[in-house]
Amino acid sequence: MRENEMLEKEEIFSKVLRAGRRTYFFDVRSTKADDYYITITESKKFTEEDGSFHFKKHKIYLYKEDFAAFREILDEMTDFVLDQKGEEVISERHQKDFKKEIYTNELEETKSTQSFTNIDFDDI
Repeated sequence: MRENEMLEKEEIFSKVLRAGRRTYFFDVRSTKADDYYITITESKKFTEEDGSFHFKKHKIYLYKEDFAAFREILDEMTDFVLDQKGEEVISERHQKDFKKEIYTNELEETKSTQSFTNIDFDDI
């Protein structure tokens, strides 16, 4: 019973954000002194060649005395990214033919260079 009481006391409020292979867990927890803090856990799924999988987890502990500064910096960083690059995702993972585009461009460059006749000035 004591263990159940600790679990109930430890996790006060939780939210989950699923984002592709990543899942983010936001949890409000309680300290021994019965004050609150936040944990943010990133869980990322990795699939092995045999079809089995495992998760890697990273956790951040955020205490009340750091909330204001953390929020200020997070807001500043997200505003900077959105101002500079907008909300559209432009990574190779989200472009179905990203590698194909690069390969096609490289192939065209190779073709255009190959279309030139190789002139040796010793022949003139």
